[in-house]
Amino acid sequence: MSGNRRKAFLVSAVLVGGALLMTACQDTDKAADTGASQGSSSASGDAAAPSGSSAAGSGQGTGKGSGAAGKGSGATGGAEDGAGSGADTGNGKREPVGQSCGANDISWNARSETQAGGYILISAKAKPGITCILPAALPTVAFGSDGTEAGPAEQSVGKQITLSGNTTAYAGVNPKSTNADGGKELDSIIVAVGNDDPDPVSLKVGTITVDKPVVTNWHTSATDAVPAG
Repeated sequence: MSGNRRKAFLVSAVLVGGALLMTACQDTDKAADTGASQGSSSASGDAAAPSGSSAAGSGQGTGKGSGAAGKGSGATGGAEDGAGSGADTGNGKREPVGQSCGANDISWNARSETQAGGYILISAKAKPGITCILPAALPTVAFGSDGTEAGPAEQSVGKQITLSGNTTAYAGVNPKSTNADGGKELDSIIVAVGNDDPDPVSLKVGTITVDKPVVTNWHTSATDAVPAG
């Protein structure tokens, strides 16, 4: 091969190699650009995901917050219902109403007294741990198997009494309000808190003559519970 042909061959080889090298570089650049673009998109997607999660978390937080508020409203409503119950005191407030006494809530005692021609003094005291209310009404006092009830010994109804601790209520029973002879001879009385009391009690009082009996209202003082002779 002559020297001129050899030079021409080398130049052609160099040109072809350079063209191939440029093509390879361009392909590499495109691949890099594509990778960078995908990486950027992935980065954008990753960045958007936390943002979306944050929004979802915010939504969940709001929902739970609303639920808590709902519960709070329920608790408040519940408090208003409790505050609204009870007896009106006349000053815009209401006081809780205590439970009414039943005969089984009370420790009873009865003893004979000689004052005013003789009568039976009944005392009532709440059992330990119990607070209850004796209504402003006559005690129910009955005699004998026929259930003869004592009528009122006073013209007006008394006040209700709250029994608790050492507070004691008294009522006086005159078993014979007539001056005539005769009557039933008995040795016990039946006492209840109103006619609807399901647990009346029987109290021994010794032998008494019963004829048109009367009973006083409840009083907090024994001296106020003396029935008319």
